[in-house]
Amino acid sequence: MKTDFATPVRARARPDDEEALSALARKAYEHYIPILKAVPLPMTADYGAMIRDHETWTLRAGSRLVGSLVLIHEEHHLMIESVAVDPETQGNGFGRQLLAFAEQRAQAEGYADLRLYTNALMTENRAWYRRIGFIETGEEQRGDKRVVHMSKAIHSVPS
Repeated sequence: MKTDFATPVRARARPDDEEALSALARKAYEHYIPILKAVPLPMTADYGAMIRDHETWTLRAGSRLVGSLVLIHEEHHLMIESVAVDPETQGNGFGRQLLAFAEQRAQAEGYADLRLYTNALMTENRAWYRRIGFIETGEEQRGDKRVVHMSKAIHSVPS
């Protein structure tokens, strides 16, 4: 449901954002617990380490944290480790804004593709990623979880 939010502002996460990022991840992913019969990994992530070791971004509408994005620089691609949007604000394009920004970052860093993985049972996420141009590139078993790898080609901007 669209709501009239202030123009969202994206910023690098700071150490004092750790608690808010953890709370957002719990809120954004908790509805998957009955589907997965497990706690999704973003709900248990160490956001202090994410902020310290990777590109971690916040998206705020006014003072409200509405989204987050964690990017990991790999040798040949940029990996989306997690993207979360407050369920109360979904439908306002915040997730698309975060993914568009991830594409911009991949392009700026010269990567040929942007990658992510998601649990195979997260069918809504898989469909959403496909609608915005990601393709499924494979599946693998990780412990008791089946993950689907996805990729999106990044087109370089002519100089």
